[in-house]
Amino acid sequence: MRFQCRCGETLSNSMAPNDVELKFFSDREWDSIINLGEIDSVDLPDPAQDVWKCFACERIYFFKPNSDEIDKVYVLET
Repeated sequence: MRFQCRCGETLSNSMAPNDVELKFFSDREWDSIINLGEIDSVDLPDPAQDVWKCFACERIYFFKPNSDEIDKVYVLET
């Protein structure tokens, strides 16, 4: 997927690994993952929500679960 950040940079997750996608789990989600026992990192489930960070302006984009639609955008305070 790719889209244009509000600052004008094009963000894409087509390469793996990349510096755009961030992996966030709530503490409750992480606890249930860990309670599965010993697991390999390739077996980790995808987080419930995609989160991307623009490498130029550092905006953080939260996407709606299972969607390419942006739910929230956070901008650093100066």
